Amino acid sequence: MRPNALKACHAAALGCAQLAPVPAPAARRTFARSPLAGRSVFQQRAAAEVAETAAASVPEQQQARGGGKGGKQEQQQGAAPNANPYEGVELPTSDESEELLRIRHSCAHIMAMAVQRLFKDAQVTIGPWIERGFYYDFDIKEPLSDKDLKAIKKEMAKIMRKDLPFVREEVTAEEAEARIRAAGEPYKLEILESIRARDPSAAITLYHIGAPDHPDHWWDLCAGPHVASTGAIDPAAVELESVAGAYWRGDEARPMLQRVYGTAWSNPTQLAAYSHLKAEAARRDHRKLGAELNLFSIQESAGGGLVFWHPAGAMVRHTIENYWKDLHLARGYELVYSPHIAKVDLWKTSGHFDFYRENMYDQMRVEDEEYQLKPMNCPFHIAVYKAGYYSYRDLPLRWAELGTVYRYERSGTMHGLFRVRGFTQDDAHIFCLPSQIATEIKGVLDLTEELLSAFGFSQYEVNLSTRPEKSVGDDAIWGTAESALKEALGLKGWDYVVDEGGGAFYGPKIDVKIQDALGRKWQCSTIQLDFNLPARFDMVYVDNDAARQRPIMIHRAIFGSLERFFGILVENYAGAFPFWLAPVQVRLLPVNDAVADYTAEAAAALRAAGVRVQVMERASIAKMIRTAERAKTPVMAVVGAKEAETRSLALRLYGGADLGSMPLDEVAARASAAIAARSGF
Repeated sequence: MRPNALKACHAAALGCAQLAPVPAPAARRTFARSPLAGRSVFQQRAAAEVAETAAASVPEQQQARGGGKGGKQEQQQGAAPNANPYEGVELPTSDESEELLRIRHSCAHIMAMAVQRLFKDAQVTIGPWIERGFYYDFDIKEPLSDKDLKAIKKEMAKIMRKDLPFVREEVTAEEAEARIRAAGEPYKLEILESIRARDPSAAITLYHIGAPDHPDHWWDLCAGPHVASTGAIDPAAVELESVAGAYWRGDEARPMLQRVYGTAWSNPTQLAAYSHLKAEAARRDHRKLGAELNLFSIQESAGGGLVFWHPAGAMVRHTIENYWKDLHLARGYELVYSPHIAKVDLWKTSGHFDFYRENMYDQMRVEDEEYQLKPMNCPFHIAVYKAGYYSYRDLPLRWAELGTVYRYERSGTMHGLFRVRGFTQDDAHIFCLPSQIATEIKGVLDLTEELLSAFGFSQYEVNLSTRPEKSVGDDAIWGTAESALKEALGLKGWDYVVDEGGGAFYGPKIDVKIQDALGRKWQCSTIQLDFNLPARFDMVYVDNDAARQRPIMIHRAIFGSLERFFGILVENYAGAFPFWLAPVQVRLLPVNDAVADYTAEAAAALRAAGVRVQVMERASIAKMIRTAERAKTPVMAVVGAKEAETRSLALRLYGGADLGSMPLDEVAARASAAIAARSGF
């Protein structure tokens, strides 16, 4: 920041979460065919059946990516079709590398300094590091353009090349206030006031870029940490990515600011690898693929954040739900269903009305009583429990529901399927004895692994969050619960990181992040113990001495929400779902009308075997293949006179691998076995 100006990145004051940057606009994908010497069985059939048009209508076969069994598996597991030129280049997050955290935080300061040197009226607000970069929010009159970003980046490079030191200074709150007022920085003053309100004795620190008597001196209110000097950062390893709007303090009633996102790395190779990863992520963007593959839509005319499932997407969701239900029933859970609304009194008893109200929709009046759309399923499952009478012999109870909930999200915070206003949680609650906690948690961990691995996720990051400073429940129950969670994780053999004091006020929890095909981590599964709701609702069971006792309640969700998990799946597979999950598993390509009867017979035989099959409308073989490829159909089957005569199908996998002719009965059996095993064809 300019001399006399001030940046407040004071961590204690901001309480900034490590926010992910707004995703870059999706790149347009093009489809190209690459030549392969010789002809596929598809082309041979087409040539035999429609010789007069074969030369014009049948393209050379698209070269198989990877070929053979390995190539097929790569396509069905969502791997990128082209080799990654940066294979092996590590791209640590800020949490994983203190060096990069310092670089990124320092870049936020350097960017703010550069902006104020270029735009004299710019006021600075906050500028934290984030997962793989940094951002800064500015109050500037004119919208920043791409040209402005280039100028800011150029100015940042100048500051880096001057190798100015970062200097820490501790001052009194009064001295900091005087400097802020002199600089005319109202946002900084508000941040300072929030620090003092939270902790009047908090240390106030400033970070300077350059010595105070240096002509390029700039300073800011900040807790650090930073690099030793601006010269420690390689300008060629820094990029400014985008500009987005952001309300001050996230409040729509406050000024709209301009948030500039950037990324920073140790060296240019890491930046290039990150750029490659970002481009691949844009190619896989679930919003783009959702439209291309006709999976779902979010229609603003109906309301933001509300998902319309189209037939193809609905079929994938149906398959996911059926597998989820079958697996839970097999693992000792019972299914329950609950309403979408309830009287406000229920939410007052649960505490949601007092502590979660800003995330809930306004109440509706029904016959002079107030009702509330549910933001959670938990109170409903408790209501089911309260309707019965249980002894210690009845526990544990495991109740699961795919329950749709509704939460208020500001329009600027919603993002495709990842953040919506109505979504379905794969919710379950376990009511058990204190002595059963470890066993039940181990069972949930086993179920989590079994369920997630079916969708190709086998790399996890596990965190255990323990008792915070303010909590409900006595020391004994917290000790029992935390020991049980650690015991369960030990029995599972999973490594985990302890987040001391990071649990909810009502119980400790385990969080599981999954890693996708691009190496990105997604928070999905949560296992949360709860000592609060059983007390609020006066839940009891009768122990072996006929005394009334309070059960332990375990909340757990494995997907998190179906919508978000579906979005993760689309991006993980790049839209090419594995055979068992694909909305259409086999497309039949009839060469001419003469094989219509056999094509219908083949379709019926495959459907009878449980295969989702579609007969394509007659067109040239080239067009049908192109259409099926664009739909990312796992298996395409040409039907010509030879196939009709021999009761066979000529098969080709998505991506170009040619399997040749196969008897219809064998195709049906193989497809049915793949579906049962949840594997590729």
